Formats: sequence, C-alpha cells, structure tokens
Amino acid sequence: QVQVVESGGGLVQAGGSLRLSCAVSGRTFSIYYIGWFRQAPGKEREFVARINWNGSGTYYADSVKGRFTISRDNAKNTAYLQMNSLKPEDTAVYYCAADTSRDRSIGTYDYWGQGTQVTVSS
Repeated sequence: QVQVVESGGGLVQAGGSLRLSCAVSGRTFSIYYIGWFRQAPGKEREFVARINWNGSGTYYADSVKGRFTISRDNAKNTAYLQMNSLKPEDTAVYYCAADTSRDRSIGTYDYWGQGTQVTVSS
C-alpha cells in the first residue's frame, strides 16, 4: 500500500505564491507517477500536473503552465507543487495521487491524499 498526505494549503492574495507538499510512504518503490489534481466548488476534479517518480518527465495542464512547477525529492519521499502568480480561479481543494499501475497501457491513480484547501483572494 501507498499512503499519500498533502499539506501546505492556505489563504493567499492574488499574485502570491504557495508551495504544496505531497508526502508518500509505504511501498513507494511501486510509484510510477505522482499527480496533482484540484476540484473547485461545483466543478469536476481536474488534472493539474504530474511527474515521473523515477524520471524527469513532467506534464502540466494548460491552465497552469508557466505558473506552476511540479518537482520531487525521492530521498524525502516528497513531491511538491510550487504555485506562483496565483489567481482567484486557482481556488480549489488540491489532491495528490500516486499511480502505481504496472500496466502502462491502463495507468491509474490508485492512491489519493485527503486534499488541502487553497484559497486565492482578489
């Protein structure tokens, strides 16, 4: 099993920055991707960014490209989401998830954190 715990959310003014942390534990050797997702009130959950746990590949949603940066520190079993130039529309509950699927043709984020609230005021 893999445990995922997000932290670092809070209230920030528009234009400000925030860094979210995603601590993973358990069978971390089985992780292929760490992904960040978010869900705003009344909206469906959406993909934000992902990073290969044992590689350098990253991928971002167009809405955050150039403003958010995903990174990882495997020695600390932690992934990060650095969020700069925050906008009110970034307000959401942010979730971290781990993809441990060995079948890469059907990858699945099978372990999820509890979420951390990010609120951006105008």
